[in-house]
Amino acid sequence: MYRIITIAFLFVSYLSVAQELNCKVSINSDQVQSSDRRIFDDMENALSQFMNSRTWTEDTYESFERIKCNLIITLQNPTAIGSYQATVQIQSARPIYNSNYESIVLNFADRDWAFEYVDSQPLDFSDNIYNSNLTSLLAFYAYLIIGMDYDTFSPMGGTPYFQKALNVATNAQQSNRPGWDAMGSTRNRYWLIENLTNSQLSPVRQGYYDYHRQALDTFEQDKEQSRKKIVEVLKNIRKTRTAYPNSILVIAFLDAKSDELINIFKEGNIQTRREAFDALSNIDPSKSSSYEQIIK
Repeated sequence: MYRIITIAFLFVSYLSVAQELNCKVSINSDQVQSSDRRIFDDMENALSQFMNSRTWTEDTYESFERIKCNLIITLQNPTAIGSYQATVQIQSARPIYNSNYESIVLNFADRDWAFEYVDSQPLDFSDNIYNSNLTSLLAFYAYLIIGMDYDTFSPMGGTPYFQKALNVATNAQQSNRPGWDAMGSTRNRYWLIENLTNSQLSPVRQGYYDYHRQALDTFEQDKEQSRKKIVEVLKNIRKTRTAYPNSILVIAFLDAKSDELINIFKEGNIQTRREAFDALSNIDPSKSSSYEQIIK
């Protein structure tokens, strides 16, 4: 694979594995009225197996390279037996070189999951055929997580996987399920993958690489230079937001990074901190009071 840094661990398995994801699936079924809670354990296990046992790329991953991610699924009361609606928090992180720190790359709330699940029924998926909404949802986010991770290690490195996610979304539009088309919310899957494959928004994707590889991975070597690089990233994202004020990709970046950015800029050169505050307050004015911690 074309990740370009090697991360040392105290214990390293020398066996290569095909699977790319280390995904923890959590099912919250508190809102569901059911006398048989066993099905939710089965669902959790089946979804975990789907995400973690499939081969999503042609690259070879060592076990320690697998991408850490979470699917936190909150089920709503089913409208029919085996038919569910849910809100889902999708999170992923990547390790930072020369540290024990993991940086959140994706922290996205999807409120438009609608799917069927039958106990012990196989979860079938094909890249070119729509099989079910559940497997389309899972595959879409598998490719999205992988693509965003690759973007942090090489410029535009996630492009092949965003194209695969786009293909999944296009195939799923025939289902008429929520979240797959341009109608309704601008914070759905359609707009997320549209932004990621829109060349006009490429400065944000480039920002993922500059932020992680050029700044965080070198932070311990030169903290001030890393902070200046991050300010450059924020200024480029600010320009993009001006052109595309409703971009979900810009929103997703700050949903993942706002707390981290505050911690990064609590220290350091005051001029750099002021520039960071000005950029963040312009990009994300709803959190201006939180960003004030940067200049106090």
